[in-house]
Amino acid sequence: MAWKKANRDLIDRLEKALAGFDTEPKFMFGSPTFFVNNNMFAGVHQDTVILRLSGADREALFKEHPDIGPFTPMEGRPMKEYAALPYDFTEDEDAFRELLEKSYAYAASLPFKPPKRSRKP
Repeated sequence: MAWKKANRDLIDRLEKALAGFDTEPKFMFGSPTFFVNNNMFAGVHQDTVILRLSGADREALFKEHPDIGPFTPMEGRPMKEYAALPYDFTEDEDAFRELLEKSYAYAASLPFKPPKRSRKP
């Protein structure tokens, strides 16, 4: 199944919400994604914002918001530790910012991930 182009409004909302965070932007999933310690913690995929969260934070989020689930870029293949937030969740700027802070803190607590070697000769 072909992916839809990333929602430009969601990209703008995420970039605005991340102002002031010390991040390294990269381009993945057809849109900007954001890293700390070379660990991805946030991005946009099609019509969702994806966030990396601790197990406890994911469990609480899924319980409180049944419309939020694991990030599954390919059917049957969820990405471990990631949640996919629908567009409407980002409209509550305080709740969105709070979740971004949790995502950032969790990724920042992980060990630095060494960059992969380039496959280019």
